[in-house]
Amino acid sequence: MPSDQIDLSGRTVLVTGATDGLGRAVARRLAAAGATVLVHGRDTGRLRATEAEIAQVTGAERLRSYRADFSSLAEVHAMAEELLARERRLDVLINNAGIGAAVPGGGERMLSADGHELRFAVNHLAGFALTRRLLPLLTASVPARIVNVSSAGQTAIDFDDVMLERSYSGTRAYCQSKLAQILFTFDLASELEGTGVTATCLHPATYMPTKIVASPVSSLEDGVVATVRLAADPALEGVTGRYFNGTRDSEADPQAYDRNARRRLAEISRTLAGAEA
Repeated sequence: MPSDQIDLSGRTVLVTGATDGLGRAVARRLAAAGATVLVHGRDTGRLRATEAEIAQVTGAERLRSYRADFSSLAEVHAMAEELLARERRLDVLINNAGIGAAVPGGGERMLSADGHELRFAVNHLAGFALTRRLLPLLTASVPARIVNVSSAGQTAIDFDDVMLERSYSGTRAYCQSKLAQILFTFDLASELEGTGVTATCLHPATYMPTKIVASPVSSLEDGVVATVRLAADPALEGVTGRYFNGTRDSEADPQAYDRNARRRLAEISRTLAGAEA
């Protein structure tokens, strides 16, 4: 079903990283489809501007915003607490927030507020912590979906040097963090089997025109269609534990299918993120 024909009336969707690029476009499409959209960003001014722009374009008044800097796990947990206190349901969680190989920092190794390698922290740990905190609300809203926006750029995780202290490149850090999202997705799908909550992930499109891409290849619309499809297409009800390249069911890096690797990543993630459950 085309994403512009989906009816999401009565559904509540959280889109992280919704103040720019793919996240903003996805939030706008979901609002136009009738959803109550919860937009996340790290800057209050950009959040307000995003809400105003989406409301003007779609006429939707069902918009609420949540602020958190995903380089700080304390802020991620605080946002989860606020959301759990304010929201009665959550039908879809789209973990879209992330940073690229060179933006910020020009590809230099950087640390999060918690002292973790920044790309691993923002792209994986923040979404890991947020998702685990919101699982009770998702489970109470079944059928519900978790969609993790990953990438075709994937590098196997070096469990002896997860923070890349010995051998760092921005590209390697980015690709490792994106594969971590896929391992997490597959673990979630197995854990949540039979609960009515599904977990899928995708590479939305190749080099879309966003602030972290210097030379776009695909259109933003390609990424919107692929992401909204996983979040809302009735034909995918019950589909879980899958990785998609655009709209095509695809294969991820072999490490994603290694149960021992997934177990090791889960243990590390729980320890670092302080996530419940």
